[in-house]
Amino acid sequence: MQSIMNTIDYIINQITSSEVNAIGACFKLALSFILGAVIGIERRRKGQVAGTRTFALISMGSTLAMLVSIYIPQEYMGLKNGDPGRIAAQVISGIGFLGAGAILHMKGSVRGLTTAAGIWIAACIGLAIGAGMYLIAIITCILIIFILIQVDSYEHKYISGGDYKIIRVKADGVITNLEPFRVLFNKYQIHIQNEYFKYEYKESISIINFIIINRGKNPDYVNLFSEIEKMEPSTRSITLTNEINE
Repeated sequence: MQSIMNTIDYIINQITSSEVNAIGACFKLALSFILGAVIGIERRRKGQVAGTRTFALISMGSTLAMLVSIYIPQEYMGLKNGDPGRIAAQVISGIGFLGAGAILHMKGSVRGLTTAAGIWIAACIGLAIGAGMYLIAIITCILIIFILIQVDSYEHKYISGGDYKIIRVKADGVITNLEPFRVLFNKYQIHIQNEYFKYEYKESISIINFIIINRGKNPDYVNLFSEIEKMEPSTRSITLTNEINE
């Protein structure tokens, strides 16, 4: 029994040690994986491109960068510039390219800012874990999930006044008049927030993404799509999604 307690004490000391060691490093990487994955699961549930794997890798990578940043001055005291914060600072500035990749710019509209912010703060969580700030990292993760779920629901319900979705219509020919679609959506009490076009002239196909917002009860999408299908020109496909797509 005493040997088990000694082993547990040894592991705890290794985990809480300010110096980099094998047991502590493995624990930090595992914890950063879990917290990053939790945030990623929520983002993937919302239909974002950056999901569980992306957030887990970002969090773990930041933790590893922080461990290396601490390890170098720890093991190589001869270095004159052994600053543990140097590599960590580069992580914060360098993570921006991933955040930029999560943002979609389409005709003045911007999507993916929340995911980009999540990527940035996932990197910060990884750095915090690498520095041994476990409780702060866990509390931060809990607050992030609260913001992404509860605050998002509040925002949709009380601020934006509805739920945003995207109806994608793929039809033959080049559609130039969207008024019939606007009339039809208005009939089902659906507000069009924005519209995005893509024309395939060689194949003579039009792809239209309608950014819609539901201000009341859920519309009758079955009958709506049935009426869209009967419209001219001939409709090839209709998709209801949370992402702008082609």
